[in-house]
Amino acid sequence: MTEAETTTRSRVLVIDDEPNIRDLVQAALRFHGFEVITAASGGEGLALARSERPDLILLDVLLPDISGFDVCRRLRDEDDDVPVIYLTARDTPSDTVTGLSLGGDDYVTKPFSVEALIARVHALLRRVKRDPNSGNSDGVLRVADLELDEKTWTVRRNGAPIDLSPTEFRLLAYMMHNAGRVLTRAQLLENVWGWDYAGQSQIVETYVSYLRRKLEPFGPNLIHTQRGVGYALRAKDER
Repeated sequence: MTEAETTTRSRVLVIDDEPNIRDLVQAALRFHGFEVITAASGGEGLALARSERPDLILLDVLLPDISGFDVCRRLRDEDDDVPVIYLTARDTPSDTVTGLSLGGDDYVTKPFSVEALIARVHALLRRVKRDPNSGNSDGVLRVADLELDEKTWTVRRNGAPIDLSPTEFRLLAYMMHNAGRVLTRAQLLENVWGWDYAGQSQIVETYVSYLRRKLEPFGPNLIHTQRGVGYALRAKDER
């Protein structure tokens, strides 16, 4: 599915009480072909989410009336599974776990790159528009003895919990969604960091190294290097 196909008729609700951020994000989304509606408070955002049925919500956490976390919780309590990306200046592990355990799908820290945010919107829409019968209805990805739960943002290997940063988690999730495929550094940059150029490829190598360091104490190496190309996540005996 191309980005153009993903974007076609996609409606994004932006809930943020800061007018400059709201206007900037709205302009960027419209430039990339999205239909955009906006709200300046949690209450207004909830009403629009219910009446307009957006395809995705960009949701500020610190709102003047009710928090973004509470907005997401109320939507999930109503069985509304609209994808939610939090926008927040708070990036502690406890905040991340809280927000995502309430049903959020991703987390972007302010200040953010507009290009990175748009790439994350595209990536999340691609993910949710895949075949619902793809075998991952419980939100848990599994490769060999490695399990990643996208609903609770938890990772286990051989039953042991592994603590990952938000970026490490997103990188591992993307690789597990594409298990067995060789992913180029450019693909990883675009889909995990939102950068569509190769000038920062060193950061991919750094984070792959972090993941290996955290995963390998619990079992054989799962992340394999394709020299000059990129990386693949697979069990050792898979080719």
